[in-house]
Amino acid sequence: MVTIYDVNPSELIKKTSDRLKEIDSIKAPEWAQFVKTGVSKERPPIEKDWWYTRAASVLRKVYVLGPVGVSKLRKKYGGKKNRGHKPERFYKGSGNILRKVLQQLEKAELIKQTERGVHKGRGITPKGKKFLDGIAKELFKKTPEVKEEVKVEKKVESKPELKKENTCPLPQKKEQLKQEVKTEVPKAHDLKVKKEKEDGKIQAEGKKE
Repeated sequence: MVTIYDVNPSELIKKTSDRLKEIDSIKAPEWAQFVKTGVSKERPPIEKDWWYTRAASVLRKVYVLGPVGVSKLRKKYGGKKNRGHKPERFYKGSGNILRKVLQQLEKAELIKQTERGVHKGRGITPKGKKFLDGIAKELFKKTPEVKEEVKVEKKVESKPELKKENTCPLPQKKEQLKQEVKTEVPKAHDLKVKKEKEDGKIQAEGKKE
């Protein structure tokens, strides 16, 4: 069974506001075009039919949170006020607007006074539940079906691993350098023998003279 949880809330509120215009007991008062919706707001709403949008939103809140009262709804529809150089501060929404909307919805038999444990306030009626679920069903039928994309995994052909030959010339160079050092750099013993031979040759030449 399709309920309000199965559709987009913004689309549901928009569709519900259009349906609430057809009910005689729900009507925007004369002062609705001049009033602000809360202390945190600077100007009245730009939308002309904002009263029905707020009524649809409150009806959905009662459906989800009910039983709920004006005090809790004021927190839901509050906001932060710009206080100039001071830090922003949260203020509750208008209680008069919410009270009048709840009274009109109650007169239309969409909500009623209920109690659940320690909680008291307005709750959704079977008529109101049927009203919202019917709109949600209509929206659910219009939503296009999203086809699941079948992911095709491409098989990656494994290439034969090439054996890497050790072509690094470092070991050969090391041996070559060792041999060059052996051939080029004479040992200390060889130097000593060579020096002794040279000394003996000089002495022999001195005796001949």
